[in-house]
Amino acid sequence: MTKTALVSGGRSGIGAAIAVALAQRLGMRVIAAGLPAPSADPPAVEAIDLDVRDPAGIARLVAGLDRLDVLVNAAGIIRRSAEHDPDVFAEVVDVNLVGMMRLSSACRDRLSAAGGSIVNIASMLSLFGSGVSPGYSASKGGVVQLTKSLAIAWAPLGIRVNAVLPGWIRTDLTRPLQEDPARERTILARTPMGRWGEPADVVGPVLFLAGPDAAFVTGATLAVDGGYAAM
Repeated sequence: MTKTALVSGGRSGIGAAIAVALAQRLGMRVIAAGLPAPSADPPAVEAIDLDVRDPAGIARLVAGLDRLDVLVNAAGIIRRSAEHDPDVFAEVVDVNLVGMMRLSSACRDRLSAAGGSIVNIASMLSLFGSGVSPGYSASKGGVVQLTKSLAIAWAPLGIRVNAVLPGWIRTDLTRPLQEDPARERTILARTPMGRWGEPADVVGPVLFLAGPDAAFVTGATLAVDGGYAAM
């Protein structure tokens, strides 16, 4: 039987690259769930609308799945300086962290039945504070602790839970920084590999953590940042 993967935030950026790789490289049925893509949806996947703040929408989606082998939680937003407003801060945390818990909890039983795995997309800001984006940084720090907590809680159910921590990846989310020459110079000077990451750079680590080669790996966090966190 064909295995099934669900990728939240799978219609653009890092999530889209992961969704396409799961379909094309692993031959999985892939549901890319999230807000509509800014241009075309990624190929080889089933694109559907989903807001991770909507419990009813999540329940309908999960109820329609015959099985679920892999869940990739890649949905996320950033509001930068606006996050100093407590209401905006709460919105970012609700999408990036609480939304991840909503979707994971809804998928738990199907993942358990399949002996499945979860890969959460955290961030290098899980490790650092951000004076510009306190909500994003706090939410991604929470993702790491949620990953470890669910790994412990759900290991008896046969579910592995891991996370990747992307660094500075060239996506629409980081476009304002890419277009700021001074900020870009600072980023690249701090990155030992001396370049922006691409969404494709995150794919391999996710496929590893989601697949059988990581059968004894759970609760792990893997930085994919060109060495940024090592500096």
